[in-house]
Amino acid sequence: MDISSLIPTEKIIERLRYENPWWVNKQIPEVYSSMAKRLYFSLFYPHVTENNIRRALVLMGPRRVGKTVMLFHSIQQLMTENVNPQKIFFVGVDNPIYVHLSLEDILNLCKQSLHQQNLNGCFVFFDEIQYLKDWERHLKVLVDSYPETKFIVSGSAAAALKWHSTESGAGRFTDFMLPPLTFQEYIHLKNMNHLIYSGQIQYGGNQIPYCLTHDIKALNKEYVHYLNFGGYPEVVLSEKIQSDMGRYVKNDIVDKVLLRDLPSLYGIKDVQELNRFFTYIAYNTGNEFSYERMSQESGIQKDTLKKYLDYLEAAFLIKVLNRVDINAKRLKRVTSFKVYLTNPSLRTALFSPTSETDSEMGNLVETAVLSQWMHREKLDLTYAQWKEGRNEGEVDLVLVDNKNYKPVWGVEIKWSNRYFERPNELKSLIHFCRTNHFQKALVTSIDQSGVKQVDDLVFSFLPASVYSYNIGDITLKMRTNH
Repeated sequence: MDISSLIPTEKIIERLRYENPWWVNKQIPEVYSSMAKRLYFSLFYPHVTENNIRRALVLMGPRRVGKTVMLFHSIQQLMTENVNPQKIFFVGVDNPIYVHLSLEDILNLCKQSLHQQNLNGCFVFFDEIQYLKDWERHLKVLVDSYPETKFIVSGSAAAALKWHSTESGAGRFTDFMLPPLTFQEYIHLKNMNHLIYSGQIQYGGNQIPYCLTHDIKALNKEYVHYLNFGGYPEVVLSEKIQSDMGRYVKNDIVDKVLLRDLPSLYGIKDVQELNRFFTYIAYNTGNEFSYERMSQESGIQKDTLKKYLDYLEAAFLIKVLNRVDINAKRLKRVTSFKVYLTNPSLRTALFSPTSETDSEMGNLVETAVLSQWMHREKLDLTYAQWKEGRNEGEVDLVLVDNKNYKPVWGVEIKWSNRYFERPNELKSLIHFCRTNHFQKALVTSIDQSGVKQVDDLVFSFLPASVYSYNIGDITLKMRTNH
């Protein structure tokens, strides 16, 4: 029995008309038009209108970072630029009504409902594409069959998307990664830009342009709020969701990924175990692990652990940071590594909000700083740790130059003003700088900024909130000029 024949074509066309109100009223739904655009919109939109190369655009990212909203904002912008609204199609592939249709069937129904002869000059948006089996094969066929049509798709079961789009879509897809909100975007969405001004900081012997704040107390208050609630646009803008963060984020982000997306894509059998493992990692975000210790503490076998870490990283829930020694040499056997949530507010969702005097703040600030850096692709970030006789130490964040395997810089991430008063106590950082002939390094604080000299070394201190803001700002500028 053919199930697809049970849903009459008129019903499906009705659904398409409902999803595309601009065919009639030239407007996207108010719920989307009233939302502020993410700063990443200005990077994404040029790919939507790019028509010199025949490629589909694949918008990827974790759940709830605003992918659907970005598609609607793109539709709005196309109409602002006088694209005929009846040449813009939007289809939410996750709706069960389309379950037995191929992408081509859906396209034909769009044409039928608008009585169009062809799809030349049309923009076709498929949201949540991962719900369609073999989507990448279907999409590739469409790109080849409709050279005059632009296809834009979004999907959140990232691992599958990444894999499939690289393997089978070679030369047919352009990937665009939308990460969780940066602290800079959070300030922008909350209309708090008045807290920031363009200034300069001293780093080594140079003055470099940097965004600074008039009011560090106010900025830090926002920063703590960002750590707790800031990764997701909807959460930032809704106090109702913040008051029940656990339910919202856990149901929507954690459970759907852990219980639905990953098991179905990877055939994970023991879903409860994966869930337990993720909770264990989330609680310990920013800590160092070894497979030995992890296996003992979680009671999960090492091989399974490795698989779980791969899945969770592919699903954008965690980031694994590898360790180097004091000269930034990689260790032959990976025995220890650090694991971070991709977004500190995931921890709040699972446990409870953190205040700025809690002992977890250090790890959460490290997690937040790292999550700002994740918006840079192809950046070899590591942490350094060494033990040579009596001398042992660690530096939180080290950038390694891929070509000559030398460290480029080291940053010490602290949520404390103590080292501003006593920079000599930064023994690991001092030793790291001396060994690598660095003259300078950056250290974060709670609210102190300025330069401290230790013998011939110059340490620039910056509040963690200011540093986090700038990583986002510089990344966006780099990608804009790219």
